[in-house]
Amino acid sequence: MNGKNFRLPARRLATVATATALTAAPVVIGVAGPAHATGDEGRASAVVLRTGLDVSLLNKTVNVPLAVSLNEVQAPQSAEKATLTAELNGVDGGRPFSVLNAEVAQSEATVEDGKAEGYTNLAHAKVHVPGLPLLSLIEVGQVTSKATCEAGKAPTASSNLLGDVTVLGKKVTLTAGGTTNVEVPGVGEVRLDYSRTEKTSRTAAATALELKVSVDPLKLNVAEVEGTLTLAKATCETPAAPEQQAEPSTEPAGDVKPQGEPADEGLAETGGNSMTPYIAGGAVVLLLAGGGAVAVARRGRN
Repeated sequence: MNGKNFRLPARRLATVATATALTAAPVVIGVAGPAHATGDEGRASAVVLRTGLDVSLLNKTVNVPLAVSLNEVQAPQSAEKATLTAELNGVDGGRPFSVLNAEVAQSEATVEDGKAEGYTNLAHAKVHVPGLPLLSLIEVGQVTSKATCEAGKAPTASSNLLGDVTVLGKKVTLTAGGTTNVEVPGVGEVRLDYSRTEKTSRTAAATALELKVSVDPLKLNVAEVEGTLTLAKATCETPAAPEQQAEPSTEPAGDVKPQGEPADEGLAETGGNSMTPYIAGGAVVLLLAGGGAVAVARRGRN
């Protein structure tokens, strides 16, 4: 080729040899630290009475929302209430109107130790609405609701009824998960859903009684009441599972064994293995070759 020899510069030859030796060195793999599962701490709630009623007075010239919540509690912070009466102002000639009276009206909500739970207990209770001062909308002996959500378990929800239930002066028989209609001529109509439960993989809710109310006493339009009323409801949401740590590695960091090669127990504890002599020897040969190439290049220039 025109009598000229093309050679790589000696410096580049030495660099290539050194890089080749370095790529043959053992690779050290670090061990990851502990892994933690995270999530929220769960929730729970309970309420004895909640109303969403519209009250129309004086032939619908005055509309008053009847929005009352009795003993409504929520957690993560544990809470408990036991108020026995609920009153509404402004619908009875300016005097407080008693919506509910009970001998027992208890609600609890707790979140602790991986479990969230809501609970309500209502006993010997009477519910009144405007326009029916002497006739109870509903009377119950005792109803309870409970919702439990525990980490690692399926949520549960249930309601129980003890004693009689009277609606607009009529005793009624209720079926869990069913609907009962009560109609009283000249007074109104009430539809009851007893023991309604809802569950998902992480939540649960139980409602002892839910009433859809339509009351217009004697059609005089003195007090017309429309809407819904809930008695004894409990809900929960499952807390996150307890923190879990990843399994620690059984291999010491820096001691990586090639596949199919047993460790040489006779080696010093320096992180080496049975391949180390070969790798080191190969590196020396490559470095010597690089040094020889440098010497040849220098002689060629001379």
